[in-house]
Amino acid sequence: MPRASASLMPPVMLEAGAPLYRQLTDWFRQAILDGRLRPSQRVPSSRSLAKELGISRIPVLSAYEQLQAEGYLETTVGAGTRVANAIPKSKPRPADERSAEPADADRSRRRIARRVALARLPEPMWLRNLGAFRVGLPALEDFPIKLWTRLIARHARKTSTAAMVYGDAMGLLPFREAIAAYLGTFRGVRCEASQVMVTTGSQQGLQFVAQALIDPGDRVWLEDPGYPGARQAFALAGARLVPVRVDQEGLDVEHGIRRAADARLAYITPSHQFPLGGTLSAARRIALTEWAGRSSAWIVEDDYDSEYRFGGRPLAALQGVDPHARVIYLGSFSKVMFPALRLGYVILPRDLVPAFSVIREASDTFPATLPQSVMTEFIREGHFARHLRRMRQLYGERYAALTEAIRKELPGRLEVVGSETGMHLTALLPEGVDDVALTRRAAAAGISVRPLSICYLKPPKRGGLILGYGGATPDQVRAGVRTLKGLISDLV
Repeated sequence: MPRASASLMPPVMLEAGAPLYRQLTDWFRQAILDGRLRPSQRVPSSRSLAKELGISRIPVLSAYEQLQAEGYLETTVGAGTRVANAIPKSKPRPADERSAEPADADRSRRRIARRVALARLPEPMWLRNLGAFRVGLPALEDFPIKLWTRLIARHARKTSTAAMVYGDAMGLLPFREAIAAYLGTFRGVRCEASQVMVTTGSQQGLQFVAQALIDPGDRVWLEDPGYPGARQAFALAGARLVPVRVDQEGLDVEHGIRRAADARLAYITPSHQFPLGGTLSAARRIALTEWAGRSSAWIVEDDYDSEYRFGGRPLAALQGVDPHARVIYLGSFSKVMFPALRLGYVILPRDLVPAFSVIREASDTFPATLPQSVMTEFIREGHFARHLRRMRQLYGERYAALTEAIRKELPGRLEVVGSETGMHLTALLPEGVDDVALTRRAAAAGISVRPLSICYLKPPKRGGLILGYGGATPDQVRAGVRTLKGLISDLV
């Protein structure tokens, strides 16, 4: 049963469970902040309050000592314990109004930066479920977890004091060497370890790029439709976003030049355009790098999942053929390993390394070293290459299962677009179908689909669905398509 004091001050309520001294401390602190206890008001002695509450004197003494240390109470000889006189006077509020939520009249004064509103996206209801059709989710059940755990244990046991201090802002050198060797061999990226910056993923890489290269008001090309995370990163930096249309050849460079020839930066996904899945043609690759060279602009190449190309070898990175050293290359291990690993990288032109080091030191100083050490060994011992080969075959099978299920269950209702690459595909819906509403209904039915419309800066004429298949078995894929069939039928 709750216990209450019987003094003239507001009753002290105690409940069973939490330590008594903590309850007393919290109660007095809140009563003072609420104005129920006023500055200079005397509080009961520890002995009398303990007697009133029927508890030991020890928790009362502990609470009073804590409150005196925090400056809420003060004790003077001959005057007892009082609420500190320095506490500002406040008007008492009714109990049902005491909360951390601001009053309506205060909300207009609780300002946030305008750019935060520009970066806000709809509620991500597509993140509520795993399996079909969560975008960006790899086949976690097929990850070599026992091997990974063994490598973690090995490195944790041999951790030295030298490995426990602050590290290099760019990341662990052996890990950067392994990344440079991997990218040079498999992606055609030209770089040395000194140009590699380790990040927690592509999104942090985008934030570093925006902070290092964009001043408020600078114009930035964004693929339209494109990756919403890039829109958020550049909007938060105060950039003026310029949507540039995308077609079967990727970003329309001439359209971008007509809209903003003086843009400071262009963000692209050339090997597997997000979300439509096309690839940037050779002619447009040349046109893009030539524009950047003439305009002293930067190109951010986000190579988020091009390791998985089912119709041939992965395409060479744009960075490797850029003659002007204007390309900043982003990559991540979130999709090829697992998202919670939180490891990615940025490949920088040499002259940008000092600027990015400043940004890193001002943000999180340096990346965690243990996961870098483990990943270095995972790459150097050949486990990474073997894992990629297995996943490429697995995702190819899941891609085939999804396209076959759509062909069989939803002919004329879903139009698949894009190439045979990556871990997702995009399908257009019939005109008039609200893809956001469909996404909400799918989430309620236990499947995660992402609406295509959120990838546009302006509402598109035709909505669609982005369907991830990496984390779904063929049976889950087929069941998910049957669920979608029913949901789409209800809306058409």
